[in-house]
Order: sequence, then structure tokens, then C-alpha cells
Amino acid sequence: MDQEPLLHIEGLQKSFSGTTALSDACLTVYPGEVHALMGQNGAGKSTLIKTLTGIYTGDGGKIEFCGQPINFRSPYEAQRGGISTIYQEINLVGLRSVAENVFLGQEPTRFSALNRSRMDKEAKTLLARVGIDVDPRLPLARLSTAAQQMVAIARALSFRSKLVIMDEPTSSLHDREVDTLFEVIDNLRQDGVSVIFTSHKLDELYRICDKVTILRDGRTVRTSPMADISRIELVATMLGKDPRQIEASGQTAFERPKAPKPGVEPLLDVRRVSSGGLCRDAALSLHAGEVVGVAGLLGSGRSELAAAVYGMSAIDSGDMELSGTPYKPRSARDALKKRISLTPEDRKVSGLVGPMSISENITLSILDRISTFGVIRKNREEKIVAEMIDSLGVKSSGPQQPVNELSGGNQQKVLLARSLVLEPKILILDEPTRGVDVGAKAEIQRMISSMVANNRDRGVIMISSEMEEIIEGSNRIMIMRDGETVAFLDASTVTNGQLMLYMASGDTGADVSKTGDIR
Repeated sequence: MDQEPLLHIEGLQKSFSGTTALSDACLTVYPGEVHALMGQNGAGKSTLIKTLTGIYTGDGGKIEFCGQPINFRSPYEAQRGGISTIYQEINLVGLRSVAENVFLGQEPTRFSALNRSRMDKEAKTLLARVGIDVDPRLPLARLSTAAQQMVAIARALSFRSKLVIMDEPTSSLHDREVDTLFEVIDNLRQDGVSVIFTSHKLDELYRICDKVTILRDGRTVRTSPMADISRIELVATMLGKDPRQIEASGQTAFERPKAPKPGVEPLLDVRRVSSGGLCRDAALSLHAGEVVGVAGLLGSGRSELAAAVYGMSAIDSGDMELSGTPYKPRSARDALKKRISLTPEDRKVSGLVGPMSISENITLSILDRISTFGVIRKNREEKIVAEMIDSLGVKSSGPQQPVNELSGGNQQKVLLARSLVLEPKILILDEPTRGVDVGAKAEIQRMISSMVANNRDRGVIMISSEMEEIIEGSNRIMIMRDGETVAFLDASTVTNGQLMLYMASGDTGADVSKTGDIR
């Protein structure tokens, strides 16, 4: 290519407390190029981005931007230098106005005072460039997640960025909002702005990206035009496998749990339950030794149903039974006493405590069991934590490593470990593989299947937006739409197309039972 690269990273190295995160990372991005950065969780993607943008300082290698060596000392310095990052968790200030967020730290002034009218006017121009028409004086928190994502992009444009890094930008967006985002990316590309795009959704990569760079174990193992690498090759390269092995073994597929025997009393029976505004008429049954998948579009009431079962939301109507006994939890504590556990959708907001260690996060829910007179028995704690780290395959420098230093997949395993140490009879998993890579996703799904296979007294409710995960990892699928249960399907016979039809319309002419039982 005759064109000079915008960004050139060669031989980048970075270690933490003796653990190598990057050993030979290379990345070259050209002007106006949308470049995918791929790799399993722990491959070094986040470390590379954080080293590039000044959060970390590299231990070796070189970074050139616009033909000049760079060594940014902070993300703000990187922004001023033309590189902006939009993270999966939107890093803006909800209580401040849209315009204030766009120009945060670089507010226009007049005679040493804030020039609010100019700021609002320029913010509106930038917002129009990313396709949203909102009052820039509104508090940011009043906008949808998708609109806030666009505000973050507008902020990047306010710095006249030449390179925008997007870290899992579609994880919380509807399909229509993803279309809008991709239109914005196309416009950036036409304006000569480059984009580094990370996503675990392969469809998105092949739709929007020009090239892909794949990292494995901190090293760049392949860079290729998207058109020249198949999906099987991409996944195989990430995993360090031969593509023929992947195809032959079905490595990317999940092992379906064995179906429970019919006629057995359910562990949990939910009948016509309403809770809050989004869950209005939900029915569900779960048997021992079974995984029930819960499918539905965003806003269908899936998470709200989980919150009602777990005691986080009050039940307005309907009833539930637990092993044949009436069940109406008033709090999560009630659910825990009944051996019902929940892993929440957002592991960073409502799941893990980032600065705390792996060990502390795993045992946070069982402090009463590992303490005597308020003093933690270290031997007991270390034994439980070691067993969990070993059984779930958590990769870390040790149990005392802060959990926020782990990759997304390993964070998810720690969250899962916290639920499993409770020895639950019913485990509710809300988006258990959200934001983790293909390899970790398959690994976590196999763990879920193994949990049920090795303990036939346990049942799992799995909420997921991934249709393949729902179909391949469940015995039965319960579908919600507009807060109601609209169908129960046999996961072994349903297709993606049928599942989408039920989720979208809820009307297929089927006779839907409001108990969802298999008796």
C-alpha cells in the first residue's frame, strides 16, 4: 500500500507483576480504515489499547502516530493528540448536560467565562454529524444508551480525532441502533477518520471492518483483509487451532444438557407473574437437571422476571412455588436462604467489586460460612477459592490479583464462582457470556452444562440475547415478548428463524401453555 500508515505499533511489550500481557504486539492502521482487533479474553487487546492511549506505559517496542513516535501519559493527552476511545461502559457524566459532556475538559469560553450558547450550538452540530437530534441542554442521563453512545462519538469528534477506538460499542444496542452506529462509522471512514473496532460478534466484523488483526497470548499472530479470512479461520487463529480441527470437533458449539424426565415435580413453578412495568404475565417451570433458556428482545421483561424470582422486585400478581411449596421472596436474602442464586447482566455495575481481589469477590457472599466470631478463617477461604479457580479455569497471577485487572472472560468466571460457592439449587444466569470472546463463551457454556450434568438436583435459568447460545445450551426455551410468556419450545428442534419469529411477533399459531410444564 502506497499510503503511509496513520498508526504503526511494532513489538509492543507490557508485563504486570511478572505476568506478561503483551510480548510482541503489532498493529498497523491506515487513514480511513475500519480495523478489527480480535483475540480471546486475556489475549492482550485491552492492554494494547490502554498502552496506546496512555493508561499504561509500555515496557518495550515502538508506537508511531502520524509518522511520529508517541508516548502518551494519559487518555486526555491521547485525546489532545488525536486518539479517542469509546468504551463498552459509557464513561460520561449523567447529571451534566449533553453539551457539557461533549466538551468536558475543553469548554469554550469568552472573557474567561463559559460560553454556553456557543457550546450548545457547536454540540448540536457535532450531534447532527453522528445522526441524533436532541436538545444539547438536556441531562445526559435522560438519553437512551444508544444516544449516549453517539454523544461519546460526538465528544471524540470534538477533539478532531484522527483515530477512534470503539470497544464493544454495540453490546447494549438494538439492531436498529447498530445500523445507525454503522452509518456513523461509514461517514467517519469517508472523512478519513480511522476506527479500531473490537467486538465478539463476528457478523458485525464482517459487515463493517476492512481488516482484522488477531492477538493471542500477547502476540500478533495474523493481520488480514476481512474478505480473505473465513469465520472458521478467524476463530481457529484466536484459539491457536487448525481450522480443520475446529470444523471436525465442533469446538465453537456447545454440548446440550440432557433433558430431565417428564412427570417430575418442578423445582420452580412461576404462574402468571407480574412485577414492575416490564414483566406483566410471565410463566415458567424449571426441573432439576434442566437448563431453561429465556429468550426475548431487549425490554421484553426477561431480566425483570429474574429479579422477581430472586426477590429483588416485588411480585404484583401471580404466584410461584418452590419444590411444591408457595414461594414469595421479599428480598434477595430470602432467595439465597432458599438456595437460589443470580449472576447479574452487568458484572461491573451490579456484580463484581473491581478493586477487591479475586478471593474477596468469590467469598463475598459466604463470609458467614468462612468466619468465626467475625474473623475470616484464611485456611477455609483459601481452600474454597483455590477449588473454584481450578474448576473454572480462572487465569490470573494469583487469588489476590484485583478482579478489575482480569480479562472480561475471567471476570465472568469469578462472578460465576461467587454464585457456585453458595451451592445453589437454582442458578439464574443473566447474559452469562456477554462481552466475552468466542473461546471463553464456549468454555463458560460447557461449564453451565457440566454444572447440571454433575448435579442433577440443580436447575439453571439462562437469559441470553445470543440465539445460538439459547438453542444449543438449553433443554427448553421460554420466549417473552412485551412482558408476557408467548411460547415454550423444545431447544433440540427449534431453528434460529423460528426463534426470531416468536421473539418478534409472538404469533405462530401455537397453543402456548401458561404453566410451561413438561408434565
